[in-house]
Amino acid sequence: MDCVRLVYPTKEYEERANKFIKEFYEYNSEINGTGGLHRYKNYDEWLLKIKKDLDIANIPTGRVPASTYFYIRNTDEKIIGMINIRHKLNEFTLQEGGHIGYSIRPTERKKGYATTLLKAGLIKCKELNIQNVLITCDKINVASAKVIMNNGGKLENEFFSDTYNQIVQRYWINL
Repeated sequence: MDCVRLVYPTKEYEERANKFIKEFYEYNSEINGTGGLHRYKNYDEWLLKIKKDLDIANIPTGRVPASTYFYIRNTDEKIIGMINIRHKLNEFTLQEGGHIGYSIRPTERKKGYATTLLKAGLIKCKELNIQNVLITCDKINVASAKVIMNNGGKLENEFFSDTYNQIVQRYWINL
């Protein structure tokens, strides 16, 4: 597998980020771990949003500080995936969202990128002094569950989520 790295989003990645999100729509694939990129038509507004996500003193009620990264392949500078790391948990993220959300673009799946992306994200968690990392996934997303378990995840429980209208699994990884 090619070498990849986490990169904090900047203006120079705008075109690649738009292609990344567009691919999810083309493949009718669920979008996770993008720090809300798919909800913004204006990339500059999204960059401002992820910068505000790091402004711990001014985080709006109901939100938590978070870092969002692109997962860039070194050989062609293509965005392979994205990861969003929540620095703290609130009531919702403790129950349903967890510390980490991530995604791999549809055409790059089943190549081992998700496992290495999560591993890189866990290193960031360690740097943030998060020692017990909660990651959730839909029970039907067997691939994501395997990625979490490949990174040391232990299933704590599963429950029916009214928010997502399906069964959610909660995994803990101790760093």
